[in-house]
Amino acid sequence: MVRPVRVLLFATARTAVGRGELEWPVPPSGATARDLVAALSRKYPALAPVARTSRFVRNGRYLERMGERVRPGDEFAVHPPYGGG
Repeated sequence: MVRPVRVLLFATARTAVGRGELEWPVPPSGATARDLVAALSRKYPALAPVARTSRFVRNGRYLERMGERVRPGDEFAVHPPYGGG
């Protein structure tokens, strides 16, 4: 059984999408992180500017390259810059 990617959205990414978690279909061979973010940004246009400054985590590890593959069953998190003080 093919499982989708579990997408976690934090801070302004959550606000842009309107929820903190999504299930997103990818082909069995996966998709690049770049393609996944582009598809998410097309579906949720308010996410596009947030994604430009975000860091991405796949299965608990920050991605070094956006060409890395995200496969069904993976967890993919969008971490925008955080502020606070």
